[in-house]
Amino acid sequence: MRAAASARNLAIELRERPVANSLAEAAAVQGLTPADIVKTLVVKRHDDSYLFALIPGDRAISWPKLRAVVGVNRLRLPEPELALAATGYERGTITPLGSTHDWPVFADAQIVGKRVSMGAGAHGYSLFVEADDLIAAYDATVADISQPLP
Repeated sequence: MRAAASARNLAIELRERPVANSLAEAAAVQGLTPADIVKTLVVKRHDDSYLFALIPGDRAISWPKLRAVVGVNRLRLPEPELALAATGYERGTITPLGSTHDWPVFADAQIVGKRVSMGAGAHGYSLFVEADDLIAAYDATVADISQPLP
């Protein structure tokens, strides 16, 4: 993780934390709001390639918006074993940093300008980073790709 961040000149902070069973619980144990935690979703394209979608924790991915930005008709969340194979990380720990593949990154516009917490590649750890620096390091596409939780 640190080597991947260093290779991209990205300043990160890794913190150990109690294992959480939900995003709300992870936010509470860190003294954060769910909006301060970014969910990294690995998304499967129809051609068996993937992308990362960075979504604020208090919001959900908007499939129509993401499909429009990516320019495709079909996207889906892969099964846990495919997500692991595509990234090297289990669900709940996924991050673009140190992923086994450099998949394109799409960041929701609502994370711009914030310091965020996100998965750190292992359960019981969080990664803190300036969202703008992460976006720049991965040449991420920034767009409105989320919607309020139902």
